[in-house]
Amino acid sequence: MENKTEDLSLIHSSDESSSCRTIEQMILNIRGYQVMLDRDLASLYGVETKVLNQAVKRNIERFPDDFRFQLTKEECLRSQIVTFKYLPYAFTENGIAMLSSVLRSRTAIEMNIRIMRAFTSIRHIIANNEIIFQRIANIEYHQIEIDKRIDEVFEKIKSNQPQQGIFFEGQIFDAYHFVSGLIRKANKTIILIDNYVDDSVLTLLDKRNDNVSATIYTPKISEQLKLDIKRHNKQYPEIIVKCFAKSHDRFLIIDDELYHIGASIKDLGKKWFAFTLMKDISPYDILQKM
Repeated sequence: MENKTEDLSLIHSSDESSSCRTIEQMILNIRGYQVMLDRDLASLYGVETKVLNQAVKRNIERFPDDFRFQLTKEECLRSQIVTFKYLPYAFTENGIAMLSSVLRSRTAIEMNIRIMRAFTSIRHIIANNEIIFQRIANIEYHQIEIDKRIDEVFEKIKSNQPQQGIFFEGQIFDAYHFVSGLIRKANKTIILIDNYVDDSVLTLLDKRNDNVSATIYTPKISEQLKLDIKRHNKQYPEIIVKCFAKSHDRFLIIDDELYHIGASIKDLGKKWFAFTLMKDISPYDILQKM
């Protein structure tokens, strides 16, 4: 008989241990508190979530904000909490302890004991592994610092892009890469003044960011170019092409910067050409005269 009693005791202890592990999985860290959601508590107590919250509302003076609070949509998303018709309430350890004075059923009392043990178990885990958690925090901090330095390097690389120089014959990719970089860095507008334009120029301008307008000024719009533009604009963000025959040189305006380019965009790298950022001239001076 004693053996049977011991066996039953072991089974009961095993069930309770399993229950505590299940409860531990329901404990979340939100706003710096270890909390449990109303629906999980209701499930453990064997009542509907609505009944639990109604009981709390009838005794709301016992549940200040550090005992119980309602989650926001952002908190639900961050904690990967699936919401249904309402935003759930979270109960801290103190709030859960207070529930025992509101829900007085035998099931609620027994379950509260198990929940308190689960909270205690988590505190022991945190205390026993404090050094490990501190090391993890240090690793995360150093990783953030490394990421910042990498970002700074990339920013310096971007800021150190050439502003003037010469591309020699055969540097087709280098020239193409340079102009592509200029087009990608535009935030608002791109204006190209070029006497020789074909479909390759349209393709190059498609490297611009969303919501960046693109306009080409060229002296002659052939029937072929008209057809290319029409087909292009049906599939991609619109590029406006206008007639303008007063410029001998080529200019590329990127937002507030004016570049003088010694070759047509379509012929980049085929022959020697120079490019210059004209720092002392505002692009608006050119646009007004146009």
